[in-house]
Amino acid sequence: MQFIDLISQKNRIRTSLLLRIEEIVDHGQYIMGPEVRELESQLARYTGRRFCVSCSSGTDALLMPLMAKDIGPGDAVITTPFTFIATAEVISLTGATPVFADISPDTFNIDPDRIADAASKARDKGLRPKALIPVDLFGLPADYDRIEAVADSLGLWILEDAAQSFGSSLRNRRAGRFGLAAATSFFPAKPLGCYGDGGAVFTDDEELDFLLRSVRVHGSGADKYSNDRIGINGRLDSIQAAVLLEKLQIFDEELASRQRIAEAYSSRLRGKLVVPEIPEGYVSAWAQYSLLASSTAERSTIMDTLQKAGIPSVIYYKIPLHLQKAFAGLGYREGDFPVAEEMSSRIFSLPMHPYLSIEEIETICSAIGSCI
Repeated sequence: MQFIDLISQKNRIRTSLLLRIEEIVDHGQYIMGPEVRELESQLARYTGRRFCVSCSSGTDALLMPLMAKDIGPGDAVITTPFTFIATAEVISLTGATPVFADISPDTFNIDPDRIADAASKARDKGLRPKALIPVDLFGLPADYDRIEAVADSLGLWILEDAAQSFGSSLRNRRAGRFGLAAATSFFPAKPLGCYGDGGAVFTDDEELDFLLRSVRVHGSGADKYSNDRIGINGRLDSIQAAVLLEKLQIFDEELASRQRIAEAYSSRLRGKLVVPEIPEGYVSAWAQYSLLASSTAERSTIMDTLQKAGIPSVIYYKIPLHLQKAFAGLGYREGDFPVAEEMSSRIFSLPMHPYLSIEEIETICSAIGSCI
């Protein structure tokens, strides 16, 4: 059994995708070709944003807005400790300081009530709180109704980390619509993924759109040999854009399938484990189906049982960022973010993709039921 099945999806789009790739080979514009412009237009329309700037990875999609807004040494950017390292890594890459705020145990997303305290602690360290990066973990949007109010009161601009949530929504606003800018990833395992690395930034701000396009190509000005600012090589390959264009055609259908699969899991596992509950008004993209065991020991027992049955499972994320060696210089200690630490000791994820069969779900849930 596969954790994520990309082969079944490939078989659906194979013919049309190969035609698109052949067109790219013929026209020879392998980087930033017409497919990239077509993709940006479709993605902007999908999210409801004015502008979409594609780029070479989800990490670059997070980094580029920080660079465009001149985030740097002495600045603090608030984010969650319960996420993939890229979210905080980009803050450090600019020379700014990541400042963490704990999460809600119900959604695994940043707790809006903890943000003001994080900003206060940043100021106590002589830092200037400038921005906030909420993460839409596992495909569920963060609580932007409350986050936006808190950010406004603190003078912070928001960069939505929608790397896992493209296709999700909160009160009919799709992921990518929140904050001054939003970043997503097209890593192959994401709900909408390409066949390599890729990402995109969304915004309604015309000036920011201009700056992002400059940062994406080495800080280019009038042309690529006029450099107005420090930038990166963040361009998207045309073939990756072609893959995304074809996958976008079946994306809403796949999202509906993910929803059915999540419901099938939850109906079988509720009462045995803590299953993910989606708040009213939210729609998850179900990048992962993540559960909580009662303890680390129970999690180990379940995962061992699954492994013996040939069923993959994964822990996202076993070490919160504030306890990672890379961030040791920030001075955090065990116990500083108790909710994130508790979740990391109990959480695990089951196979999740649009082509998972009911028979496979039954097999997975039966294996879990046999050991708890």
